[in-house]
Amino acid sequence: MPELLIFKELIEENGVPFTILNDGNGQYINGKWVPGGQQDVSKIGIILPLSNDDMKYIESGTYTVKERKLLTTEPIKIGTKIKYKENTFTLQGFKDYTEYTDVHIYLMRWREGSGVV
Repeated sequence: MPELLIFKELIEENGVPFTILNDGNGQYINGKWVPGGQQDVSKIGIILPLSNDDMKYIESGTYTVKERKLLTTEPIKIGTKIKYKENTFTLQGFKDYTEYTDVHIYLMRWREGSGVV
């Protein structure tokens, strides 16, 4: 098996802040249970617009220019609400490259009424 490609330092140096929104129910964050009522959690990740290839090879439904990719070194539960700038997104997809790298790649679906992208 090839050696893992490590991007943690690159993501920490070039990433942007985003917030994992706590929905009031408990959830696992970074492998630890966080009970409901806890504060939102600030994280760092790289957030990118979808490329033309991403938009072309959709698995289901349609993507818009408002959707984003999130690259982070920490696993996040699918369905989690993410706040980035003034917009709220829902994590709806994950590309599993963890066999090769420490990066988790998620699709962030824009939530209507959450702000301007």
